[in-house]
Amino acid sequence: MKSFIIVMFFLGMTTFYAQVDGKVENEGNIKTEELPEVVIKSAGKDFSLYLPDKNPDKTVRRLQDKFISYDLGKDYEGYESYLVTMEVKNGLLAATYNENGKLTSVVENYKNVKLPQAVVYSVYKTFPGWTIVNDKFLYSQEDGDIKKKEYNLKIKKDKEVRELLVNPKGEILKGYR
Repeated sequence: MKSFIIVMFFLGMTTFYAQVDGKVENEGNIKTEELPEVVIKSAGKDFSLYLPDKNPDKTVRRLQDKFISYDLGKDYEGYESYLVTMEVKNGLLAATYNENGKLTSVVENYKNVKLPQAVVYSVYKTFPGWTIVNDKFLYSQEDGDIKKKEYNLKIKKDKEVRELLVNPKGEILKGYR
């Protein structure tokens, strides 16, 4: 009986240690999940799909939330296409609907937004000593598919200025002089 208790104690400690060890090993790795598209409204058999961006800037998210809650109503009737624009101080969202009221495209353009951590880290790692002085965020989609999602950055070091095109993951797509 004594040996049975010792074996159970040993197995219990091994299991406890494996759980603690696994937790420490995975610390810092945060699982991220993509947000599903939002069905804005049903247009007959079709659905209007919109993929909101996970941008860290509150202004961008607020405008996207306002767009999601916007009710087109019957305003589109009688038109081949219908354009809805929404503006904030540093940005613009323009959406196009077809004659059935289905969302066909969305184009978003923002200036001087809070950049994702991956973008900032990548730029400062690749260009040490440089400073980001200006940025633009471009985001577009057609029929629920993302077509463009990129940051145009202007960086400066002393009197030298460069322009960069960076995706949200921090990959530098183009560097201009």
